[in-house]
Amino acid sequence: MRLHICILALALAAPLRAQTSAPVTAPADYSSRVTFHTLAPSQLPGPTGLREYLVDGKLRLALDDAIRLCLLNNTDVRIDQSAVDVAKFNLLAAYHPFDPLFTSNASALRQTTPATSQLQGASTVSSLFQQMQFGYTQTLETGTNYNASYTGNKSDTNSSFFFINPYFSSGLNFQVTQPLLRNRGLFPNRAPIVIARRNLSQSEATFEAQVSNEIQNAVGQYWAVVGARENLRVQQDSLDEAEATYKQNKRALELGALPPLDIYRSESQVAQRRVSLIQAQYALKQAEDQFRETIGADLDPYTAALDLDLTENPEPHGQLFTTDVATALDTALQHRPELDALRLQVANDDTGVRLARNGLRPDLELAATYASNGVGGPQLDSSVTPPVVVPGGFGDALSQNFRFRFPTYGFTLSLNLPVRNRAAEAALGEASVAKRTDLYAIRRQQQSIRLDVVNSVHQLEEAKLSLEASKIARSTTQKVLESEQRKYELGAGDIFKVLEAQTELTQAEVSQVQAQINYQLALTAVRHSTGELLAGYRVQVQRAVH
Repeated sequence: MRLHICILALALAAPLRAQTSAPVTAPADYSSRVTFHTLAPSQLPGPTGLREYLVDGKLRLALDDAIRLCLLNNTDVRIDQSAVDVAKFNLLAAYHPFDPLFTSNASALRQTTPATSQLQGASTVSSLFQQMQFGYTQTLETGTNYNASYTGNKSDTNSSFFFINPYFSSGLNFQVTQPLLRNRGLFPNRAPIVIARRNLSQSEATFEAQVSNEIQNAVGQYWAVVGARENLRVQQDSLDEAEATYKQNKRALELGALPPLDIYRSESQVAQRRVSLIQAQYALKQAEDQFRETIGADLDPYTAALDLDLTENPEPHGQLFTTDVATALDTALQHRPELDALRLQVANDDTGVRLARNGLRPDLELAATYASNGVGGPQLDSSVTPPVVVPGGFGDALSQNFRFRFPTYGFTLSLNLPVRNRAAEAALGEASVAKRTDLYAIRRQQQSIRLDVVNSVHQLEEAKLSLEASKIARSTTQKVLESEQRKYELGAGDIFKVLEAQTELTQAEVSQVQAQINYQLALTAVRHSTGELLAGYRVQVQRAVH
């Protein structure tokens, strides 16, 4: 059963052994709330999915299972994924210039000063000033900025010359500013968002390439363990044959049918093959330890101590895979995510060039302002005798505000025209150089991909030929050994030739196992070089909606 895994940019998860998986996408505006606990947990989660593969006290894994565990638990995959998460938050930050802003403040000031003139209305002037302000501002994607603010003041004094005391004043202000040349329109204002989106897509393409690399590494580690296991089996069989020959020779020596000095040859072979067996045992341990790290089994003390039971057989079944350089190269140029990432970078370079040209324009802005004012409070009416106080308050000021009885309006046209803008000229030059550099980077990547494809195809061809040759060599050495053993049993052979034939058979079996492993690795290398490795194992890197 093949594996189908969706790698999400925010989380890597899939149901165990699922045929299909429901993709989970982030909100299109990336405005979901996050907490410090979500972004910076105090403790990393442990490995997942490992205990689901426990069978008879061992970790029983097919190749698809190993790939799934690698994607779920491999530390390098998680580190690579963080670049995508950073790009998402960078995209969120790109919307910041268009975020509305509400401001408010309140203040109070008490002031007492000695009078220096009779016109101040008191020998000691005491005044209280209180103010409250509210404001709202936002910049639109067209570059238009609008601002609305309200200000309310209260002033109270003991001076006798104020005929409204305390008095309330308020002001309602509106202002709209529109760039007419530089930064006018959607492009220069939305360009950072467009660039951030491409950067996110670029990081996702890079992550896809990194996942492909990690899968290739996981496949290589899996077959390394299988190869080490098969090599151990061959070395064990070789030792068993040497010990059986030694027992047979020892019996012949006891019966006087073997010269005394010939027994040392058998003893030497037993010792040498025991050394090879010990080396094979520790080579298997080393390969298993590396594989455990790849699937995250070393992170759990329980699973780290379990034996591995890898179920895949390295011997190819059916017709061997065949391709040619031209077909493989054409496929690679269409599917390699590294090229997608570089093409997105060139698109960003084009945007950067346009932005740099926008910086060369004169800065011409039009600002329009409209304000309404109002005053209120208890007023001393001295037109009547005796003078009376007419009640009033803050409501009078508000009423005058919103009835627009005392308006103020106007506009401002400002022009900043640098005689020479060397900074903008340099920015345009740097943007042009960056684009040229990235175009060369695409060509270099294409050359690297072509070399990778050619090498992998040739490696596959070599592996197929070596696989067929190893089968013939294994069959031939088996026949030689059987012939030498028959001659020896009939008394016409030599024990030295029997032992030599056993050694040659062991080498042939080891070579055959290595040829099978090499074919599997070469097939993986071809799929990796053509960008089809993920599809081959039904692994999908789902890109976020943005």
